[in-house]
Amino acid sequence: MTEIDVINALKEVYDPEIPLNIVDLGLVRNIEIKDNNLTVIMTLTTPQCPLEKYILRTVIKTLHRHFPDVGEISVKLDFSEPWNTGKISTEGLEKLRELGWNI
Repeated sequence: MTEIDVINALKEVYDPEIPLNIVDLGLVRNIEIKDNNLTVIMTLTTPQCPLEKYILRTVIKTLHRHFPDVGEISVKLDFSEPWNTGKISTEGLEKLRELGWNI
């Protein structure tokens, strides 16, 4: 399990309100792999996100499916720097524009 493996797995997790995965959306801030444990440090589009529990549950479930032998998987939220559309990847911006989003 490498950081790239984790990023690729997290590309399967989508924000239910925005048609982008959490990686291209710019929500994943850091991935820590220590011993056999995995921590994902991420943010949400807003600290009051009504789908917080759903997104976090989906992240953990997806990582367990991809890495069944990992020890502990945890997700920490970091709101020290507010999310904004400038965090969206180039690929993400292109996809949103193709879908008609004015971004």
